[in-house]
Amino acid sequence: MIILPAKSSDLQDIKKLTEACAVAMQQKQIFQWNEHYPSLEKLSADIEKGELYVLKSENEIKGIIVLTDFMDEEYHSVEWITESGKNLYIHRLATHPEYWGEGYGRILMDFAENYARQNKYISVRLDTFSQNKRNQKFYESRGYRRLGDIFFPKQSEFPFHCYELIL
Repeated sequence: MIILPAKSSDLQDIKKLTEACAVAMQQKQIFQWNEHYPSLEKLSADIEKGELYVLKSENEIKGIIVLTDFMDEEYHSVEWITESGKNLYIHRLATHPEYWGEGYGRILMDFAENYARQNKYISVRLDTFSQNKRNQKFYESRGYRRLGDIFFPKQSEFPFHCYELIL
């Protein structure tokens, strides 16, 4: 098992993974991802910026994660614990539904948090869908503190909870 920066040649497989996640979440009544998000353009831009990583096993992409130090506009309204500046943001964490429950999400988060420590970030920030209770429990069990809510109207009428882990 290896985690590497995604390449342009991975794009179609990554898109298939996110589409499978969207369908599987919707079957569980979690309307977090849809036909608008994450878009092929967004994923392609993540790859071009060198921010999208893939977890591969047996030459198959089992999961993805985006690591960036760019703070999205939506995050400006959140009262973060640490000062904004040297923070790592996690987006689009996903594992293929065929492998849910096998620990790949934990492996990707371990990678992200280690990356943040190695690169001297002061905290890790992320958001997760308010209707996705499993994700909330997952992040809280890792020591993330729930802060304010933000909204992505193209994705859902429900809020997304923001979390921060101080390193």
